[in-house]
Amino acid sequence: MSPRDPAPPRDPAGSGPSRDPGSQGPAWDSDELIGLDPQDPEAQAFAAHLARIRRDRPGFTVEGYLDGVTDFADSANRSNGGRRLLAVVLVGLLLLVAAFLIWDALRFVVTTWL
Repeated sequence: MSPRDPAPPRDPAGSGPSRDPGSQGPAWDSDELIGLDPQDPEAQAFAAHLARIRRDRPGFTVEGYLDGVTDFADSANRSNGGRRLLAVVLVGLLLLVAAFLIWDALRFVVTTWL
């Protein structure tokens, strides 16, 4: 790629440069995508959506839980309006509860041992 060549367009999921239709990967082998233009941004977004839905990951491991948190953060970043506000409030409440539990545990330790 020479310096004057433009950078290849990125896919909506942000997983790297988009490829030519013949090498779109497993998402483009789906029956739901037959007849869609691989260069269409809406079709790329739909393919990314299908890839997220079909992703198989461990459910009851630390990696699986962290993957779920990553999915929630990515989803919250894609949303707007009321859904984004709800995600921000939910995260704020979770942080508030975590701070209260840490404070309560520290208070218990200090009052018990001193």
